[in-house]
Amino acid sequence: MLIKYIILAIIQGITEPLPISSSGHLMLFKSVFNVNMPNDLNFEIICNFGSFIGILTIFRKDIINLLKSSISFLKKQKRFQNAFNYLVNIFISTIPVCITGLLFKNTVEKSLDNHIYLAFSFLITALALFFVRKHSGIKEDYQISKKDAIIIGLFQSITILPGISRSGTVLVACLLCHIKKEAALKYTFMLYFPVSIASLFLGLNDLVNTPYLNNFLIPYLISIIISGIITYLSYNWLSNWVKRGKLHYFAIYALLVSLFILYFFR
Repeated sequence: MLIKYIILAIIQGITEPLPISSSGHLMLFKSVFNVNMPNDLNFEIICNFGSFIGILTIFRKDIINLLKSSISFLKKQKRFQNAFNYLVNIFISTIPVCITGLLFKNTVEKSLDNHIYLAFSFLITALALFFVRKHSGIKEDYQISKKDAIIIGLFQSITILPGISRSGTVLVACLLCHIKKEAALKYTFMLYFPVSIASLFLGLNDLVNTPYLNNFLIPYLISIIISGIITYLSYNWLSNWVKRGKLHYFAIYALLVSLFILYFFR
């Protein structure tokens, strides 16, 4: 059983930062290879926590500076207003996905075994990434407006669906709002933290109350470590490709995955 956890943790680590849907890949792998695991939801929570640590390691300085600057602004130091506005934008962009997550969580869970739907989701991701492949904006971090934050948040709200990449969808929305590639990538992963924390918090009760949890501690710990390390490495790959304008490669890959699903589960 341990090898299953290791393989799935590697898949999670590779696909979490990339704009190709980690949840969709985990679902696809388990369906193709008929992998049945106890406490599937708990495992996804554990792997997401590993990815969270990996991405937090990358952006730790940005987060610390953002929080310090925002606190300084609240203490009447006006020169930090831009940083505070950026933090407010993050919360604005997070609200829609929290609402759709709470309203449609059960509906989404019922669709997890629908492979036609999964193929369609990968196709949407492919088309979106291909559409913005040549977009190059002009806005820096602190030039993101409240309107941009709302638009990006609405895009992110559909990413509760498996196969719809959260990072890919948010990145597409940022580029459509004419945000520079580097700033778009940073904002995409700044939005990752509140969404990930909310998901971890909602799943914590189920995890703690898992029967025979002690039996899974070693596999879970190994999965956290593996997914965290692989996520860290995978993000660096994504960053280089985004800066070089290589998003269309991810679009081609997502299209091939969609076609594979339609063929395999025909």
